[in-house]
Amino acid sequence: MTFDLRNAINAISDVVQNRPPPLREFDQIYMKVADMVIQAEYVARVFDGKDIVFVGDGDGIALSAAHLKAQRVIDYGPKSITLLDFDERIVNSVQRFGEKLSDEVKISAYLYNVADPLPDMHFGAYDGFHINPPWGASNGGESVTAFFERGSQATKATSLAIVVIADDPDLPWTQQVLRDTQMRAIDLGYVVAEMQPQLHLYHLDDNPDLRSCSCLFRRVVPGCVEKTSKPLEQSRLANFYGRGSPLRVKYVRQRPTLNAARESDQLYSIEPLEVQHG
Repeated sequence: MTFDLRNAINAISDVVQNRPPPLREFDQIYMKVADMVIQAEYVARVFDGKDIVFVGDGDGIALSAAHLKAQRVIDYGPKSITLLDFDERIVNSVQRFGEKLSDEVKISAYLYNVADPLPDMHFGAYDGFHINPPWGASNGGESVTAFFERGSQATKATSLAIVVIADDPDLPWTQQVLRDTQMRAIDLGYVVAEMQPQLHLYHLDDNPDLRSCSCLFRRVVPGCVEKTSKPLEQSRLANFYGRGSPLRVKYVRQRPTLNAARESDQLYSIEPLEVQHG
């Protein structure tokens, strides 16, 4: 891995400037910029020349991987990137920024909630998937496996998967979720091909030292490919975004503004300058 670090950070800062503010109630907690560089380069390398799908991507890793390639920071990356996210603000920001990158990487984004069956147009359509889901501290990892299952349904019989989840040996729940995710992956025909432990940090006020790992899975049992997609069972929606925060919202809708490049006028007020005469 060799590239110009300054150019890489500047490219990622373009993506950070483009993404909407995180909604903590939906466990949107953004990765720090230096770690975004590391993850984006890794995604570009693993998925070089492939058609991939991101099932959720508040961090902006999809655009980051594409932008590093478009800015010639690296000379590899995905052939195409599709984003599926329940937050219309994220979908719109990816579509808007993705138009600038279309000569290098084809980027598309669609509104989708993992509680719903995967739409037919995405079923088995991609070479790999990437997820960084709610980490499942209060639901036994059900939120992680739900995202993994949707990614699996969206990919071909021989596919790759990058999964980003909490990893702290001093927090038993992170190790349990990591174990249970691997067990579910085995059920779906995957094995762990590579793991980068305790790799990323986040803008997380109540636990700033909590890290996540990046796990690369490879499907080795094509016969485990799912044939149908069903809604998530009601029991799996409990504590989806944390204790007492079930999955009840289908979509986060964006309120339209006259200029998407400006801050919403609902978040600030104007106090005019008093002009002195005389």
